[in-house]
Parts: sequence; C-alpha cells; structure tokens
Amino acid sequence: MKSEITIRSETDADADAITDVTIAAFKTLEISNHTEQFIVEALRSAGALTISLVAELDTRVIGHIAFSPVTISDGAPGWYGLGPVSVLPARQRQGIGKALIEDGLSRLRDMNARGCCLVGHPEYYRQFGFANTPELVLENVPPEVFFALSFDGRTPQGVVTFHDGFKADGQQNAPADPDVHQDR
Repeated sequence: MKSEITIRSETDADADAITDVTIAAFKTLEISNHTEQFIVEALRSAGALTISLVAELDTRVIGHIAFSPVTISDGAPGWYGLGPVSVLPARQRQGIGKALIEDGLSRLRDMNARGCCLVGHPEYYRQFGFANTPELVLENVPPEVFFALSFDGRTPQGVVTFHDGFKADGQQNAPADPDVHQDR
C-alpha cells in the first residue's frame, strides 16, 4: 500500500518539524546563507505567514512552503513573496515542492491576490508561469533570479521589498546586512 502525501496548512504543533525540514533542505545548498529557518520563524512571529503549508507523509512533515506579503514602491496591493520552500533531501525530486507551490499559488488566487514574486532557480520556476519582469526590481539581487507572476495580467512597476523577516539571521537584535542576498 502506497502512502499519500497530504498538503495542509501548518498548525502550531508543526513549528519544530518545519524548522528541521528547512535546515535539512538548505544544509548543502551553496547559494544559501543557511538562515531560511530563521526567516520562517521571524515571519511566523510577526504574523506575516499569509500562507504556510506543510507536506505530510504518514503524519511526518516532509516539506514546507511560506508566502508572505511584499510591498511594491508604486503602492500596488495584493502581492506576495514565495519562500522559502523546503523538502527533506531524501524526498526531493518527487514532486513535493511542485505540489506545495501549486497549492500555495492556488490559495493566493482564491484570496484574490494580484501576484507573487520570488528569488529562485530560473529553470525551475518558469514551469509555474513565473518570469523575469523588468518592471519589478529586487535591490541587490540579479534580475535573472528574480521572478514575478501576475494573477490578473497587470504587473506593477517598482522596487519590491520582502517582509523584514527575510533579514533574520538567528542572531537576536543583531541587524542583518542589507547587502547580503538571502535565498527566498
């Protein structure tokens, strides 16, 4: 009998498992600053996890995705940032990350969000409709790894700012270096 993967909203009881999955998922990723678990915790503490989903297999959390509000300098409302997205290394390349992304994007659309943006691998995120968009800029991030997806066909113009939780680095009260790229 094959077990089914369930995608569901996180609960308070999932916080430690999400941290463990996030640490494991980014542990060997060279482009990571290894702060993703702190980002998720900071977003959660700030009440900024608009959508936070887990992938569960046999009651064990094996994946997680976060969506949080972003601001755009032109004042466009209803835009969100995707990330981080994490899947246990032993479960990667099995469609779990894709299922988390698709479910999260569907939930954003259901709440009448206008769009979503992220920093990520170009080859991967295009399959979901994300594209490099010259109208939107994320400062200090190369444009080829910054993506946007408009849900209503209109793309705002300006500088995108992710929630301050993305500056979290695990050092309480220590300011994060704004010039250091954090993998979203």
